Amino acid sequence: MTQLGTCSFVTRQQNVVFQGFTGSGKSYLGCAIAKRACEHRIRAYYVRMPDLEEAWVAAQDATGGAGKFLRKYAAFTLLVIDEWLLDRPTESMRTMLLELMERRYGETSTVFCTQYQQKDWHQRLGSGVHADAIMDRIIHNTVWVETGTYNMREQTALTSA
Repeated sequence: MTQLGTCSFVTRQQNVVFQGFTGSGKSYLGCAIAKRACEHRIRAYYVRMPDLEEAWVAAQDATGGAGKFLRKYAAFTLLVIDEWLLDRPTESMRTMLLELMERRYGETSTVFCTQYQQKDWHQRLGSGVHADAIMDRIIHNTVWVETGTYNMREQTALTSA
């Protein structure tokens, strides 16, 4: 974790995956990395996957909106996507994710916060060629961090009761 806090993974255009159970600190860590990146003057952005999908749907309704959307999210040096694959992406969303990951590949870093292990991603992404291509652009240059099974929200509630 100390190494991630230096943000050196960003200069190497590596991705990071925080994977673990609900309440295990994935979102907290994703936000902390984004904040640390900003302290290092790295252009960072945090978004929840449902909000990313909502923005994508809205962008498609505007003339030139899809291209503008992709340019915006591809331009962040560090993009944190929380709740990655919480819901199965639609075909349109899979197409967008492939294009976004292609634009970011080898140029920028993405942090994924997810409850799902890597072995489950392909199925969650629709099990087709889009799933293959999206995963290929993510998994090979990625630091994987298991956040465990300890639910910090539950523990906080128990200790404050």
